[in-house]
Amino acid sequence: MANRMAKVSIIPLGGLGEIGKNMTAIKYGESIIVIDSGMMFPEEDLLGVDIVIPDYTYLLENKSQVKGIILTHGHEDHIGALPYVLKDLDVPVYGTRLTLGLLQGKLKENHLSGVNLNVVKPRDVLKIDQFKIEFIRVSHSIADAIAVSIGTPIGSVLHTGDFKIDMTPIDGDTIDFHKFTAIGEQGVLVMMSDSTNVERPGYTMSEKSVGETFDETFRLAKSRIIVASFASNVHRVQQAIWAAAKYNRKVAVVGRSMINVVNIASELGYLKIPRNTLIDIDEVSQVPGNRVVILTTGSQGEPMSGLTRMAMSEHKQIQIIPGDTIIISAVPIPGNEKSVARTIDHLFKLGADVIHESIAGIHVSGHASQEELKLMLNLVKPKYFVPVHGEYRMLYKHAKLAEQMGIPAENIFVGENGQVLEFTRKKGQLAGRVQAGRILVDGLGVGDVGSVVLKDRKQLSQDGILIVVVTINRTDFQLATSPEVISRGFVYVKESEKLMEEARDHVKEFIGKCDQNRMKDWALLKSGIREVLSRFLYEKTKRRPMILPIITEI
Repeated sequence: MANRMAKVSIIPLGGLGEIGKNMTAIKYGESIIVIDSGMMFPEEDLLGVDIVIPDYTYLLENKSQVKGIILTHGHEDHIGALPYVLKDLDVPVYGTRLTLGLLQGKLKENHLSGVNLNVVKPRDVLKIDQFKIEFIRVSHSIADAIAVSIGTPIGSVLHTGDFKIDMTPIDGDTIDFHKFTAIGEQGVLVMMSDSTNVERPGYTMSEKSVGETFDETFRLAKSRIIVASFASNVHRVQQAIWAAAKYNRKVAVVGRSMINVVNIASELGYLKIPRNTLIDIDEVSQVPGNRVVILTTGSQGEPMSGLTRMAMSEHKQIQIIPGDTIIISAVPIPGNEKSVARTIDHLFKLGADVIHESIAGIHVSGHASQEELKLMLNLVKPKYFVPVHGEYRMLYKHAKLAEQMGIPAENIFVGENGQVLEFTRKKGQLAGRVQAGRILVDGLGVGDVGSVVLKDRKQLSQDGILIVVVTINRTDFQLATSPEVISRGFVYVKESEKLMEEARDHVKEFIGKCDQNRMKDWALLKSGIREVLSRFLYEKTKRRPMILPIITEI
């Protein structure tokens, strides 16, 4: 029996006010379970950063209370941070077979072994401390996606995960309406629901409609077909393979992530590949063009992906030839529109026929539109509602939608990452904050790129750098030689010799005026050189390069 003061806390550590790096902690008593642990790709201002993961300091501070991590599905924005999180947190991980299969590949890449992975299935019930956890099948743009119901002594918390309502899914496993209804009838204290597509009216189209478009395109294509898609969209890959087999075409797979997913999904039985359909990429040249389909990555214009390298004529094995049909079966993630458009332009220049998302039927979303979100609210009828997975306007719009469906405004919480949402049987409230934000991963460095480093990178990218090498005689503390000025990314030295000469003269003049005490204090000397040069260069060029004085003694 729960005492009257018992409460359940929901602590979003990522995924609110943004698309990606989804991570939520659920706390009851002295126990915490975590739902998802995702990453996101850097925005344009994060120069040189590879990926962004949630700041999970809160979990490290409460290490002994964290009892497990539950994964809703295998997309990067839900599992991508785990190789970093699991280095610091030795806790069991729960997910469906495909989700854990994809995760194992990531852990192997990061040389992480001995992780306690536990396979769960829809309708399974799991007991962790005082939590009773149930898994519910949903449809999404990856197989084996689930919603999670977390029972606590004061009521249940339902997290829908990413979902849509697809009445004709590729694998035949429809969303478990019966279970959602049953949980709703038992009473749901809080529901967290996917907000990604809340701005779209109506219903999201079925994945099967893409298969029909594939069929038509494959039937009409006279030469090679190249399909670019998210590697993790196993159902999309499946439909491309079925269409290829139907029209007697061989399939070659290109791109590391696409090869990984095809291998894992086919080994686990989620991808059914007809016999003698797959060929190695090296065999493509031996097969007539009208008998070939190439599956590749690059639907987001990523610089190192298969399709982008083909578009730039930099791919070792595949060259685009006039008459190729290229299907880009994905919608650009916000921020990627320019790189996708650039890739499409290059493909057209090479003589390919490009079919992309603006043409109806070549891509459908994996997220619920307004009518499906309303249906979920109607099935579950939660007491409190928390929109998740979306930028602020999406969360706000989802909150308004819930209000239309009869949930009182005071029972709806549009939160932020790090905000603690506290619920008892009687009331819900915002109850303070925990540390949250982002950790930037750059190469092998995790969290060592902060705002100062980014500010320096931004300055370097905008105005370049000027290095001034000053050599001082240690006996009389005078200049031993004329200062050397080196420019990178600031001006083209050969055309700016007069400017460089004047810069040298300003440094000489400044040092000539310095007394011996200043000449001995290198920190003072450096800041003086920086100040003098900065003022002079701004007057002459209206630019502010980074100025790096280097002082040596002889």
